[in-house]
Amino acid sequence: MPGERPYTDSVVVTQTVRAVVPFVVTYGVFTMLHGTKSVGGGFQGGVVVAAGVVTLAFAFGVTQTRAALNPGTLATVAAGGLLLFAAVATTSLALGGGFLDAGTYARLPVSGAAVYAVELVEIGIGLTVASVVSFAFFTLARAEP
Repeated sequence: MPGERPYTDSVVVTQTVRAVVPFVVTYGVFTMLHGTKSVGGGFQGGVVVAAGVVTLAFAFGVTQTRAALNPGTLATVAAGGLLLFAAVATTSLALGGGFLDAGTYARLPVSGAAVYAVELVEIGIGLTVASVVSFAFFTLARAEP
């Protein structure tokens, strides 16, 4: 952007973020998958993953992070999450059950199919939320004061 100061990084901040962000993303994925057993789920996990992206942007610069995760990539991830959700939902309909009816997945020849279906739904939601929240951050960060 015109008039934008070049980003200068701090070795302490960048090294700390490099060490912490993988754990943040891992915790976000854990939260996505933990929604079948207790508090958690795709939305919460997706927001935690997006918080990792925002942390990277604060440490390495918004422009550099936006270049690594361009809007096309984020849109592809969001669409993939929506397609995963839709695939699981339509599978229950195709099996003659209701929309996301957990009992319907018992007809599949996979032990614990209902749990796997819910986890796939949570992953789809998490991918969509993480990419949309990251995209919103990049859009807001680009706004002129």
